[in-house]
Amino acid sequence: MVLAVLTGIGLAQAGIGAALVWRFVARRPDRPRGGEGVARPPLAILKPLHGDEPLLEEALASLCAQDYPSFQIVFGVQRPDDPALAVVARLRARFPARDIALVIDTATHGANRKIGNLINMLPSARHERLVIADSDVHAPPGYLDRIAAGLAAPGVGLVTLPYAGCAASATLAGRLGASGISHVFLPGALTARALGRQDCLGATMALSRATLARIGGLEALADHLADDHLLGLLVARLGLSVALGEALPTTTVAETGFAALLRHELRWARTIRALEPAAFALSVLQYPLAWAALAVAAGGVAPWSLGLFLAAWALRAAAAGAVDAAIRAARAETGLASAASLWLLPLRDLISVGVLLAAFAGSRVEWRGQILHATPAKLGTTLP
Repeated sequence: MVLAVLTGIGLAQAGIGAALVWRFVARRPDRPRGGEGVARPPLAILKPLHGDEPLLEEALASLCAQDYPSFQIVFGVQRPDDPALAVVARLRARFPARDIALVIDTATHGANRKIGNLINMLPSARHERLVIADSDVHAPPGYLDRIAAGLAAPGVGLVTLPYAGCAASATLAGRLGASGISHVFLPGALTARALGRQDCLGATMALSRATLARIGGLEALADHLADDHLLGLLVARLGLSVALGEALPTTTVAETGFAALLRHELRWARTIRALEPAAFALSVLQYPLAWAALAVAAGGVAPWSLGLFLAAWALRAAAAGAVDAAIRAARAETGLASAASLWLLPLRDLISVGVLLAAFAGSRVEWRGQILHATPAKLGTTLP
């Protein structure tokens, strides 16, 4: 019966999360077209690159194709033989009118190589307002407009965006990874926001050059693995808010095998566990099918426990389907996202619980071939 109650708590969270995804999509303003009173200031978008990832050109092209009056894209790599350079060359040929800068610099500046890359790139950015976006972000139409609108709001120091998952392949690992982003992370992030948290979600982060200077520049983040978390803390310490921009990009799930997927998800999990151990432990409540499966095992495959599992499966599938419908509504012009699979949802919840438990077994993480340790000292849990 305890497991049944825990299943109910997980289902309630799934339903609330789906409703919040719909509310987020419904409140998005129409895309500004530059009419009277609409501020569309120039933007500099910093895109650190590392290798030719799956769907990389598609993701970067979605930014190049933005309908926005003035923006510059700065690409940066830390190796002169990086395969991403060929992708940048193709984009320049496809978008000859786009203002694109390329920085090749081997300097590292600290333990966080992404931040080191950004430090190298920043001098080439020509505008006051900066957008830092991961290479795997697929930008929907209006992406830059909604970021600019968020930055223009009074008291806002940093704009961040939630995101859905897009599998780069039809493999089981890819579909499970995309489901973890769209059906667990996205509703969870919006639920945390509804509860008053102002977490910085690192896939897209936008702020002014002046705000960045006030927190000590990118150098303040250079030795921290959770740079997005620390950036949000530093901006909040200035008395400014971390706003949620009203756009819904997708991010690529590049993994095609279980080993790679588990390494990626374990890095996320150990990072969050080190940052927020109590909240992370409580997050186990959001996996109702795992609790329902345990109820079946504990109940000796009794009719009531089987009925609970099937009912939980149906309700979990309904919540995931509602999230998918909201994502389709938000991205109607592109259609890029990975829908839930009814049959994968129990496996998705069981894997998530396994990753959560493994997160407490150590601090070692792998990030783009680099071995790091997700400890408070390396995550920026204390402000410099």
